[in-house]
Amino acid sequence: MMGFIPFTFVDVIDIVLVASLLYGVYRAMRGTSAPYIIMGIFIIYLVWLLVKTFNLVLFSTILGQIISVGVIAILIIFQPEIRHFLQVIGRQRERFEWLSRIFNLRHRRQESDFDLDPIVLACQEMGAEKVGALIILKQSSDLSVIEESGIAIDAKVSTPLIENVFFKNAPLHDGAMVIHGSRVVAAKCVLPSTQQEVPKSYGMRHRAALGMSEVSDAIIIAVSEETGQISLAHASAIKRNIDPQNLASAIRKLMRKNDKRREEEQTK
Repeated sequence: MMGFIPFTFVDVIDIVLVASLLYGVYRAMRGTSAPYIIMGIFIIYLVWLLVKTFNLVLFSTILGQIISVGVIAILIIFQPEIRHFLQVIGRQRERFEWLSRIFNLRHRRQESDFDLDPIVLACQEMGAEKVGALIILKQSSDLSVIEESGIAIDAKVSTPLIENVFFKNAPLHDGAMVIHGSRVVAAKCVLPSTQQEVPKSYGMRHRAALGMSEVSDAIIIAVSEETGQISLAHASAIKRNIDPQNLASAIRKLMRKNDKRREEEQTK
């Protein structure tokens, strides 16, 4: 008589953890070419098992050598996906910082209410002149790695400063500007590109803005150099062709959304 397989509470935790890991990997790879590469590796592994079964020594040795260095190859091939996955995991640490947020939520709200007029005016004028720009409005996520990839500025936000930075022949034109509160923190910053499948009409600025929104709660403004259109990226989504007259209200709406999310996390 066949007995029941022992099943304890520890097994339930084990299954939940494995399922969570697989789901996280799936979300990180969704919209990329990674699933096709994994399918190819899986097919090679099945062929290797068949070759070993039929005792084809030479072929089995060759495939065995390929599989033995497969871990290193996977790390190289999936480097962007692995980096994105680790960034997503690192972003989740904010959910456990509820104690510190109790004491500085008010301060963050004040930062969310800073004067947007200089930024909006600069984006309107750059859009009219078809000057490309990429501006990050820092919220609660730690962007120190992004800031360190660029040139430190630490200057008061103003329309002339933003326009001069993104002037076509300016040395800091390429890359993104990071703004925190009323200060321009850095410029010419390097952003991670999105791993999603996006329309071909998306330029590098839109891809970078979307990629940044996937790994932080920052609000990213992208001004197209080709069309002059203004786009807003936030929470792994991007909205294109924003009416310049409605840009300030759209940004404030996203900031209130961030504040509400932080309040909800505190009450959990």
